[in-house]
Amino acid sequence: MKILLIEDDMDLGNGVRIALRDQGMQVVWVRSLEDAARSIEHDSCELVLLDLGLPDGDGLDLLARLRAARLPVLILSARDTLEQRLRGLDGGADDYLVKPFVLAELLSRVRALARRSYGFDGDTIELRGLLLQVPTRRVSVHGRPVELTASEYALLKTLLMRANRVITRRVLEEHILPGGLANASNTLDVHMGNLRRKIGEGYIRTVRGVGYVIDQQGESSTQSGAGA
Repeated sequence: MKILLIEDDMDLGNGVRIALRDQGMQVVWVRSLEDAARSIEHDSCELVLLDLGLPDGDGLDLLARLRAARLPVLILSARDTLEQRLRGLDGGADDYLVKPFVLAELLSRVRALARRSYGFDGDTIELRGLLLQVPTRRVSVHGRPVELTASEYALLKTLLMRANRVITRRVLEEHILPGGLANASNTLDVHMGNLRRKIGEGYIRTVRGVGYVIDQQGESSTQSGAGA
């Protein structure tokens, strides 16, 4: 899992980053609202840890943008009154952890938020009968094993980890496929077509002119364009 950490305190930020990395998570650490906005657009993170007291503004001002991107958000803040916590949760955050906190509790809340948001428990991702086992890279559909190429597996994992969030063609071509954009052309379409054929229709939906999405509740792949 790739986590966006928005925290300006150097000591706390470094401690959180190390703790997350020790759990096998990737961390993008930024220290301002400006850098956070840039990271939301370019780093394809799956979950956000958000400090509120940032040098260039209030982290609450970023919540609407994070929710529009359908990113799960855990607020980390010294603002500990009930009114302040409710403001964060009502503003769109999924959880709120008051500073100072114990790293073990933070890690537990991150795992719980990942499970609620993506059906991801660190070893498996499950969605409507589609099961992806991360350690073994095995995939099955309603118990039926599915053989995927490395590229197909990477695409499927990316879409599952960001269920309900549209992933643009550019992100998939640049960051997921071998060779990046230089080797894109219709390669993504070919891989998506093969992936759909193997796992079955009803999972991957094309958003015409934008990219692809896997809906947690399930929608027809023809709703916004049926092609791969």
